[in-house]
Amino acid sequence: MAEALELTILMPCLNEAETLATCIGKAQSYLARSGISGEVLISDNGSTDGSQAIAQGLGARVVTAEQRGYGAALGTGIAEARGRFVIMGDADDSYDFANLDAFVRELRDGADLVMGNRFAGGIAPGAMPWHHRCIGNPVLSFLGRLFFKTPVRDFHCGLRGFRRDAIRDLQLRTTGMEFASEMVVKATLGQLDLREVPTTLQKDGRSRPPHLRSFRDGWRHLRFLLLFSPRWLFLYPGVALLWIGLVVGSQLLQGPVRIGVVNFDVHTLLVASLCVIMGTQSIAFAIIGRRFASRYGFIPRSGTYDRLLESLTLERILLVAIILMLGGLIAMGWGLWEWARRDFGPLTSSGTLRAVILAMTALVTGFQLMMSAFMSSMINIPIYERRLADQPVPDDQFRRRSDQA
Repeated sequence: MAEALELTILMPCLNEAETLATCIGKAQSYLARSGISGEVLISDNGSTDGSQAIAQGLGARVVTAEQRGYGAALGTGIAEARGRFVIMGDADDSYDFANLDAFVRELRDGADLVMGNRFAGGIAPGAMPWHHRCIGNPVLSFLGRLFFKTPVRDFHCGLRGFRRDAIRDLQLRTTGMEFASEMVVKATLGQLDLREVPTTLQKDGRSRPPHLRSFRDGWRHLRFLLLFSPRWLFLYPGVALLWIGLVVGSQLLQGPVRIGVVNFDVHTLLVASLCVIMGTQSIAFAIIGRRFASRYGFIPRSGTYDRLLESLTLERILLVAIILMLGGLIAMGWGLWEWARRDFGPLTSSGTLRAVILAMTALVTGFQLMMSAFMSSMINIPIYERRLADQPVPDDQFRRRSDQA
């Protein structure tokens, strides 16, 4: 009987007694009107206002999400869903569960994830705070499209439908409001078929404030987008800093540079040195982050990136680090020799200061690369240990161990 269900209409619930009956009624009316074999599933997240009894009294199926959080409730509901397709939405009567035809049509047509677009369908007056409508949602949706090349234009619409098995295979992990972003990001990275349909947003029917906290949950969404994109968080800023530092530094190593009335000298060279150091460290973090995320399944593997990362072995990076540090030591030795020639007095020579800045930059950068190389290589240790542990022990070796014991 569970296999015969085509659709599960899933609602996370935390003290939604005021609006739950209305939402369940609309969902049941849609199933009756469309003739779809389906169920209404309520994933309760610890309600204390009798929401569970209301749902059961109306014939909805109720499951309990033990861990608190929007994502935890949805994760439990998706795991318990019996329908081949799932359409999820908030139980606050802001979405119209009586009109889900567009979602079902796209799902039957082969879509893996169908997102509602409230900006295309219409937002009723008072349904969305101005800072969500004009700042939060547009900015986060833009960053999501920029970072991950997703076609979704309304990243955080709560009404969405999907093929149950496709989303379960993504192994979504977050438990809070950022679950909505994780679903879109992982579906995009997994190259699932994503589509959008216009949907409307009405003012919710609750008398209490919503569970959503604008700045806290907005930051959690932004944090998730950044953590899942090492390129934008580390690589691109690092490349920019390194390029600026190398270009500016290469000019100032030859002597002062005057542009108009402004004279750039060793103080600017020091800033360029800091850019090189920070840029190198940021690029190293990008490599470490990508390797970790790829190996442990947070980000799907990429043949191009994996080949590049595998070529950056510990030994090769150490070789570059040692060359940099040796060059730094040579430059530092020359600087000390110049200082000794002046009887260890004040270093007023700009040439000597340039050599010292170059030496310190090379030494620090080389040391950073060395430590980053070891940190990156440590990521492989659990994999190797597990492979060794999974190997069967030969019978004769097992007997020897038993005899020794």
